[in-house]
Amino acid sequence: MSNPSYRELSVNGLWKNNPALVQLLGLCPLLGVSNSAVNALGLGLATALVLVCSNIGVSLVRGVVNTAVRLPAFVMIIAALTTCIELLMQAYTYELYQILGIFIPLITTNCVILGRADGFAAKHNPLIAAYDGLLMGVGFALVLVVLGGLRELLGTGALFANMHLLFGPIAADWQITVFTDYKGFLLAILPPGAFIVLGLLIALKNRIDHQLAERAKVKQPDAPVQSRRVRVTGVIE
Repeated sequence: MSNPSYRELSVNGLWKNNPALVQLLGLCPLLGVSNSAVNALGLGLATALVLVCSNIGVSLVRGVVNTAVRLPAFVMIIAALTTCIELLMQAYTYELYQILGIFIPLITTNCVILGRADGFAAKHNPLIAAYDGLLMGVGFALVLVVLGGLRELLGTGALFANMHLLFGPIAADWQITVFTDYKGFLLAILPPGAFIVLGLLIALKNRIDHQLAERAKVKQPDAPVQSRRVRVTGVIE
């Protein structure tokens, strides 16, 4: 199988085939922890790291794993990596780990990770698989952060609160108060708010894609009309 270009992988992961906005995979953690930017960023980084490492692991063993046990073997790789991430978060970001709760172990069953492992990494070399995992993970994390940031801003009037839970004391003053004396919009940080904001993001992406397609049609030159030159020859006696 021919390897796709790095540009194609980048466009697919970040926009054209984004796992959150296009494939609509991993919606449970996407909606469950995106009530603040720090929660979204923490889970997004953990998911991206597992995605990169699992793609590499699956690509390395793809030639020696029997077809009958392919999926169980892939799940074991993903579960082992998720356990490592879980232990690291317990050691260095324990408070954030407690907030994220069950969503960290559930990375093992995230459809984004298993889908890329079986659909892409199992068919390509480790370098290409790692790059695909990185871009898909970054695309998923970006949507998480944007969703979390918007919900936090609408719900509390501030951004990047409690970032010290992820980055330590250096991030204690990273909070940005956008609206002073803000009364808050409770719906934004409740579960229904997650569905509403995600729906708006998907609609915005579809609108942008539609406009880009229309511009491409306008810029596309008309097919050249090939004129045929008829040569008339005469015989003079």
